[in-house]
Formats: sequence, structure tokens, C-alpha cells
Amino acid sequence: MTALPLPLLTISSWVIGLLLAAWTLLFLFRIVLTWYPQLSRDNPLVALVVVPTEPLLSPTRRLIPPIGGVDVTPVIWVGLVSLLRELLVGQQGLVTQLVMRAAPLA
Repeated sequence: MTALPLPLLTISSWVIGLLLAAWTLLFLFRIVLTWYPQLSRDNPLVALVVVPTEPLLSPTRRLIPPIGGVDVTPVIWVGLVSLLRELLVGQQGLVTQLVMRAAPLA
């Protein structure tokens, strides 16, 4: 099995971290949107947050119904995405370790 070149690993690490950070931010916005149930999903700014997150939240809601009328699924996904980001590109993450292993020692 051939090792990936260092620049490709570094770019991959950066892109993975950025995408997972964006997902976390979208789920945080979803948490804020739960405070304003009167906002219409037809609003373009609301749709920008709802459309990419709803495919994950909808099945999760079937497993974990609202608690006391509060939808906790965005909070769960913030935790899961944060954990995944840490496992992949955190200080001791898998991709980070690959980058460090591929980097020449100075």
C-alpha cells in the first residue's frame, strides 16, 4: 500500500477539519433556530441551515423524541460531529497522525 504524499494529506486534513467545523456551526445555528419556531423555512437564511442538517436530524428525531417539547437532536449532533472532528483532525487525530508520520523530521 502506497502512502499518500504529504501535501495531499495536509490538504485533506484541512478540508476535513473545515467541513466538520461547518457542520458543527450549522447544527449550532439549528439550536438557535429552535428558539424561534415562528421563523418560516421558506426564508432563504433559514433554509440555508435547515436543508443540509435536516437529513441527519429527521431520523434522529425518530429515535430520540423531543424532551419536554424541546428538540435535543441538534445538541446530540453537535457532540457527535465534534467527537468525529477530534478523532480525525484533532491534536491526536488519525489524519493528524498520518500527516506527522509522513512529514520529514527536521
